[in-house]
Amino acid sequence: MQTAIEQFLAGLVRERGLSPNTVAAYRNDLEQFATFLQEREGIREWSALRSEHLSAFLNYLRERQYADTTAARKLAAIKSFCQYLVRSSSLHENPADGLPAPRAGRFTPHAISPHEIQQLIQAASADRSPEGLRDRAMLVTLATTGLRVSELTALDLSDVDLNHGELVVRRPNGRERRVPLVRDAIEALRDYLEYGRPVFGPPKTEQALFLNHRGTRLTRQGFWLILKGYADAVGLPEVTPHTLRHSFAVQALANGWELRDVQRILGHVSPATTLVYRRLVERVLQSDGRVPAGPECYHQEVKMGAAMSPVGDA
Repeated sequence: MQTAIEQFLAGLVRERGLSPNTVAAYRNDLEQFATFLQEREGIREWSALRSEHLSAFLNYLRERQYADTTAARKLAAIKSFCQYLVRSSSLHENPADGLPAPRAGRFTPHAISPHEIQQLIQAASADRSPEGLRDRAMLVTLATTGLRVSELTALDLSDVDLNHGELVVRRPNGRERRVPLVRDAIEALRDYLEYGRPVFGPPKTEQALFLNHRGTRLTRQGFWLILKGYADAVGLPEVTPHTLRHSFAVQALANGWELRDVQRILGHVSPATTLVYRRLVERVLQSDGRVPAGPECYHQEVKMGAAMSPVGDA
């Protein structure tokens, strides 16, 4: 990925005569984007770049409270780079086409209500096929832990400890954190592991927790399609995997969790990132005096283990 960046930058100097400072700014922006793709999205080749990855990067910048002008500059660099990738045949189409520039104003997380989360889970629960058991386990886990979708699909069997009710979330940078599981998630995962996963026929060497129909690891993109199917079915077309993460954070804080505990579970380095969610809860309370209570799983007490260490924002 770095080779393509260097070739693009060399072309800018040759064709446009950009100053060293401008080239350095381009390099910093593109290298940050490449690192995000590798560490957060599991993307190793530019040919795998899609529009949803650019949207996820913009969300990442907003949640880390980058200024809108800074985010717009980074997006402009990425759009120019994507045009180069199309010209060099590294991409068949430009994933940045039609992507709007960041709008002015503070980032506000998009969260849905506990009732809407239950609608999604119930849609999957109605299907007792191996796919339905898998989907229910993924949705319940995501909604009650606040995992990133890349963390969810990266889980291996060895990362799941149902007896102690926790997941080990490992990041590409080698860091890890332990995330507690509530009863609903434990039951959904146990059903999937006992009655769902074996039916996918995985080879003995396959360690991935969540499998596709070929018996290999379900990808992040695969989960997006699954979630979109359920979201469309229940009339929630704007729901994304990160929506469930936002919703978990909002409901946890609304139900009295300490900010530092939510920060640890989400893996935020800075408490300022988690504060975005608390401000949203406070605005809702000021507007109508209450925040809807979450499903039972939000009220269960969970152990905040000392092993939890923040590993990154967003």
